[in-house]
Amino acid sequence: MKDLLLIALFAALGAGGAGLLGWPAVRLLRRRSMALSLFCVAVVTVLAVTSGTFAVAQAMFLSAHDLGVVITVLAMAAVVSLCTAALLGRQVVAGSRALTAAARTVGSDTGFTAPAHPLGRELAQLSGELAATSARLAESRAREQALEQSRRELVAWISHDLRTPLAGLRAMAEALEDGVAEEPERYLRRIRTEVERLTGMVDDLFELSRIQAGTLSLSLSRVSVYDLVDDALAGAHALARQRGVRLEGRQVEPEPVEVDSREITRVLGNLLVNAIRSTPQDGVVAVSARREADEVLLSVTDGCGGIPAQDLPRVFETGWRGTAARTPRPADPGERSDRPEAGGSGAGGSGAGLGLAIVRGIVEAHAGRARVHNVAGGCCFEIALPSARG
Repeated sequence: MKDLLLIALFAALGAGGAGLLGWPAVRLLRRRSMALSLFCVAVVTVLAVTSGTFAVAQAMFLSAHDLGVVITVLAMAAVVSLCTAALLGRQVVAGSRALTAAARTVGSDTGFTAPAHPLGRELAQLSGELAATSARLAESRAREQALEQSRRELVAWISHDLRTPLAGLRAMAEALEDGVAEEPERYLRRIRTEVERLTGMVDDLFELSRIQAGTLSLSLSRVSVYDLVDDALAGAHALARQRGVRLEGRQVEPEPVEVDSREITRVLGNLLVNAIRSTPQDGVVAVSARREADEVLLSVTDGCGGIPAQDLPRVFETGWRGTAARTPRPADPGERSDRPEAGGSGAGGSGAGLGLAIVRGIVEAHAGRARVHNVAGGCCFEIALPSARG
């Protein structure tokens, strides 16, 4: 046992001396190439083994022949170890360089291109994270481009839609000023109507800006969807009668929800106004409400003939008005406005394409969702709201 302890002591002294000499070199090379650092570690290891073995051999008073055999074996092992370390370092550096080149493609138009060079587990995991990051960047860029395009369309439509009523107001004001208006009262009524239309457009813009900024304040209370639907139908009755459209409440279940009744009534009002304007005379606009799992689904079905499939994903975008969008006609003093005070503008209507964007924003502020799909003869807008607990 004493001999083994002495051998262990001599081996520790020899290996420790090599380790003390190699530690500063490892510290100095920590910011250099990974291959050089790995090779330095291998050199220190080989020196530690060699010096420890040589110290033990000297202590054991081996013969010259035996000492030569030990040194030869150590030399061959050192050569093999150092060559293996060099090859491993080159492999690590090659994988790192390939991953560095691939990282330059993160966020590019073509997306992340994974390196063809085989990678170790850690570098492969890093490559996977870079691919996921690139995909998120591409999704974010596409969303930003879509929002920017939506903003440009909104500005263009708002500018266009404001120009028409303003031109009409100017013409009527000049007619009144010059005294050529045959029925001034009728001009004044029309001026008030156009002012209300502009006021509604400004209100829609303000509401949408609050929604997008996340500053929409909700006053939640427990109400029945039956009451919400009844209020919305009552508000849209006059427009439906004028358009010759029949309103129906189908299977409206009195399910409780915890919502801001004013905002949800506005949502239903926007959907009803859009549906009435899109439905031909003698058509039917139906409202229904039912519970599914933990949600209450409210749907508004119209007879618009359906929305093209390629347009369905864009229906709730800000400023989108569809291929059938119309521009408001110049004001006619004798014409009555069919725009309700709290009504929204939406796809296919004469507004600026804000109503449905407001619908989605308000519904999502209530932790719900809005969607649309085609049905026979028209389309169905659905809003899902969390059901009230208890």
